[in-house]
Amino acid sequence: MMKFNVPNILTLLRILMIPVFMLVLGLGGTDGRALIAATAIFAAASATDLLDGYIARKRNLITNFGKFADPLADKLLVSAALVAMVELERIPGWIAVLIIAREFIVTGLRLVAVNQNVVIAAGIWGKLKTASQMLMVIFVLPGFTYTPLRMAGLFLIMLSAALTVVSMADYLVKYAFVLKE
Repeated sequence: MMKFNVPNILTLLRILMIPVFMLVLGLGGTDGRALIAATAIFAAASATDLLDGYIARKRNLITNFGKFADPLADKLLVSAALVAMVELERIPGWIAVLIIAREFIVTGLRLVAVNQNVVIAAGIWGKLKTASQMLMVIFVLPGFTYTPLRMAGLFLIMLSAALTVVSMADYLVKYAFVLKE
């Protein structure tokens, strides 16, 4: 049975915010207010990721549910935003495919590893990747036309793509041995 502690409730809240985020985007289309509202929902959901991890570590409230649901919630949230941003022509499709493919590859690697009693914990590159992707969505989704904000968004798209590749390579190099059996 899942323990209802604060970090797990925040993770569940993040998961529940995904359909709300998508609904606001779907109903609002390219309307500026809807994009800002959807971005605010995404930002709030992203903030729960920082908060739940901080509280879980500080209060020693790490659970199996949290280990499973927290990264899943992140992947679902970011993937939903990526698909929306491709549809809104904010990012090229190959960026979304690269980021989502990396998630499948690393998750597959983790599944193979667990069968060999090897735990692949989130590394610094994966955490930086997730943070850069969340920031990218916040800067790119609204479609800012103000040049500095637009430039920040373009930089974050490139940074997210680079960190996606680096973090994937890091996991594959460190844990290649689990694929050799």
